[in-house]
Amino acid sequence: MERVDGFGGFFFKAKDPKGIAKWYADHLGVGATPTEYGQEPWKQTEGPAAFQPFPATTKYFGDPDKTFMLNFRVKNLLAMVHQLQEAGIAVEVDPEVYPNGWFARLADPEGNPIQLWQPKDSKGAK
Repeated sequence: MERVDGFGGFFFKAKDPKGIAKWYADHLGVGATPTEYGQEPWKQTEGPAAFQPFPATTKYFGDPDKTFMLNFRVKNLLAMVHQLQEAGIAVEVDPEVYPNGWFARLADPEGNPIQLWQPKDSKGAK
């Protein structure tokens, strides 16, 4: 059976698409989609990824009106958290280290939930 290799993009509606794209680039390093052929897109580092539908009634994403949550893999969770906090962004670090790693939560300027995940085998793991 043929299968996909991974995510080729994530597309979502935003009140301020240019502003939210800039926020992701400035604070998380997710580059904007190129506007011309030949420009380099943001490239992910190879690694594990989860694809998990949740019940429509989940409270896991926080705001019940949000229908998705982004989860970004990071090498050093504490360094990323510090960088975001220095920029005035509220981040909540989960104090528990799980069998698969360590997590933190924040939201983008439009309230979309984001989870940061440092896999347990990453350097700088707690």
